[in-house]
Amino acid sequence: MPELPEVETVRRGLEPAMVGARIARVTLRRPNLRFPFPDGFAERLEGRTVLSLDRRAKYLVAPLDSGEALILHLGMSGRFDVAMPDGRNLSPGDFYLEGALGTPKHDHVVIALSNGATVTYNDARRFGFMDLVPTADLATCRHFAAMGIEPLSDALTPEAMARLFRHKITPLKAALLDQRLIAGLGNIYVCEALHRAGLHPETRAGRLADADGAPTPEARRLAAVIPQVLAEAVAAGGSTLRDYAHTDGSAGAFQHAFRVYDRAGGPCRTAGCSGFIARITQAGRSTFYCATCQIRPGE
Repeated sequence: MPELPEVETVRRGLEPAMVGARIARVTLRRPNLRFPFPDGFAERLEGRTVLSLDRRAKYLVAPLDSGEALILHLGMSGRFDVAMPDGRNLSPGDFYLEGALGTPKHDHVVIALSNGATVTYNDARRFGFMDLVPTADLATCRHFAAMGIEPLSDALTPEAMARLFRHKITPLKAALLDQRLIAGLGNIYVCEALHRAGLHPETRAGRLADADGAPTPEARRLAAVIPQVLAEAVAAGGSTLRDYAHTDGSAGAFQHAFRVYDRAGGPCRTAGCSGFIARITQAGRSTFYCATCQIRPGE
């Protein structure tokens, strides 16, 4: 599933075509994706102007001049093609099932814009979805009401992390993946952030706060490296793994900068560290870390 940097790459690719344009026509080639489309979905979109294109965690949000907002989620394999009238492809990131990239039978939604651009949503697995909600209710709608703070916002401070994680006995890796605490973090970038912060993934999450609830040095390190890792990944266009590439055939490049993820048995890339990358399973997911420089503190 695409993580926050990949979704942000998609947002930046779609923005030039969509923002400020009027939706001229919407073609739905099936009645549903993961969920049925809202009642009157196409009719509620047609004739509306896209005011902006934002991101909330791993969702795209497009407020419209109707007072509603279009919510887009890519699921496991959702991807967008953007065809401009001059033949250019704006190359937002896309996520695809191997062997099915661009297969027309998976083109489920086609949006024609007043500027001549055509945005096509393709989803081989159909785990993505689209919804319409009142813009004024975005923060409290069913998609976002329980979401935590944005990791690329000013809200992610050492003090906030101490408050969110205080008294939690769950492993730090699991706590960081809890979307009710910090929204948008996924497996890849949590592994990378924990490595840069020198924190073992099985460290008790409550260690980010001291007895008085103040942030510990671990909290300060983690609050600094999380946005750093995400920003670097966004700048690199995300990470190209099995389900990610750009529509023009180029690839996100951050996987070449992985320090731990998917590198089990390889040498640690921390300067001066002679350790090797280990892999463990946490809650059914692979966790990668250096057993030498990510020392689990005594608890």
